[in-house]
Amino acid sequence: MKKSKNTNDTIALNKRARHEYHFMSKFEAGLQLQGWEVKAIRAGKANITDSYVFIKDGEAYVSNINIMPLNQASTHVISDPTRVRKLLLQKREIEELMGGLDRQGLTIVATAMYWKACWIKLEIQLAKGKQEHDKRDAVKDKDWARQKERMMKHSA
Repeated sequence: MKKSKNTNDTIALNKRARHEYHFMSKFEAGLQLQGWEVKAIRAGKANITDSYVFIKDGEAYVSNINIMPLNQASTHVISDPTRVRKLLLQKREIEELMGGLDRQGLTIVATAMYWKACWIKLEIQLAKGKQEHDKRDAVKDKDWARQKERMMKHSA
C-alpha cells in the first residue's frame, strides 16, 4: 500500500516580506543544522520572520532564524536559538546573489522554510524594498480582489 504524500511541507513562512519587498529571483538553499535543531523544526518550533541573509567570504549565511530548542532534545548541548547558520548554495548562485547585492542594491530575503524529501530547505529571494505608496497600492489591489470575489460569489 502506498503512503499518501503530505501536501503541506511548509515549516515556516515570512508573510511580512511579501508586503515589504518586490521579488526579483528565487533560490532554494539547504541549511547547515545541528541535530537538536532538526528535532525542534519537526516539532514546529521555527520562525523566519526576522531572518537576515548575508554573504561573507564568498559563502552565504542566515541569521535570526529562531529555532527554539526542545527540553528533551537539547539537554547535553548548549543551544543558541538565533545562531548564524550557513546556507548551502552552488557557487554560481552565490555569485548571482552577490551581483544583485553589489550592482543593483537589492537585498536577500528568506521567504519560506520547507521540507523537500528528508531535507530542510530555505527559499530565499533577491528583493527590492517597496516604497510606502507601493504598499498602499498593494493593499488596495488586495481589497479590490476580495470585493470582486464576493460580488462574483453572490451573483452566481
